[in-house]
Amino acid sequence: MQQNASPPTHEAWTLSDGHAGNVRQAQALAAAMGLAARDWTLPARAPWRWLSPRRLPGARHAFGADFAHALPHAPPLAIGCGRQGALATRLLRSAGARAIQILDPRIDPRHWDLVVAPAHDGLSGANVITLLGSLHPVDDLWLAAARQQFVAFAQLPQPRTAVLLGGTSAHADVDLGALSAWLDALAARIAQEGGSVLATASRRTPAAARALLHAKLAALPGIVWRDADDGANPYAGLLGWADRIVCTADSVNMLSEAAATNVPVHVCGVQPLQGRPRRFVDSLLALGRIREFTPTLDAFAVVPLRETARVAAEARERLRL
Repeated sequence: MQQNASPPTHEAWTLSDGHAGNVRQAQALAAAMGLAARDWTLPARAPWRWLSPRRLPGARHAFGADFAHALPHAPPLAIGCGRQGALATRLLRSAGARAIQILDPRIDPRHWDLVVAPAHDGLSGANVITLLGSLHPVDDLWLAAARQQFVAFAQLPQPRTAVLLGGTSAHADVDLGALSAWLDALAARIAQEGGSVLATASRRTPAAARALLHAKLAALPGIVWRDADDGANPYAGLLGWADRIVCTADSVNMLSEAAATNVPVHVCGVQPLQGRPRRFVDSLLALGRIREFTPTLDAFAVVPLRETARVAAEARERLRL
């Protein structure tokens, strides 16, 4: 838990369980709303760890002494993402803050001033703002900053193919056979064109899949990042310098950020995908923003998918900030 003995003066707090996707969405919304924010990571105790965002007696102590002591100094706005963030923002709303919950809280949205939920969650209500995909910071300025940070990638031969490898989720497993096949096809295409590869794994990528990523692509010009042993993750540089992106279908957050770039996105692993992520992928396919992976990697015209600025503007308007 972040510590601060004096009452915070920030315009907003962002609150989550610390999982990267939840942190990123809350921070992205605060930044897009133009708010200085204090970030809270919430170490939920039992039984709230399992029952959030439902309020039980003693809920103000759900996240430890620091958060309980900070509650009387609630900021003007609290932005939570995920179930733990949803309970924290409920508590802060009772203390006088306006509260925004990101992702379906699985209880009545009336407990928050606003709920921001992806369309594939199927949530609706007078105080619900829906979006296609997830919130994130990727826009032209973010991409330009990424290119500056990783300027050495400019020397790699074109076309530069970014490869974003996800992992096992509740809606899909990693099929190592299928992964091996499409990495072979991808490597052959890049070698034929004389281009380069910018590849990265994610926190959820199994060790065997990381090993395959390296084995199949490391001989090509470029970079293959597996984990911290390879240094800092160059993910931002990959998006910034890519001429095209090949991305697995398992992560809504990863695919949303890929779709926010100005380049074609080719998606692998669509057919086994199920549930809400599959509905999101199907929406992008219907829009023509992505295509299923084929070895030819044909180019196509794109319009970047960028929902964060729209959601932020609507949230400011509805809350009269």
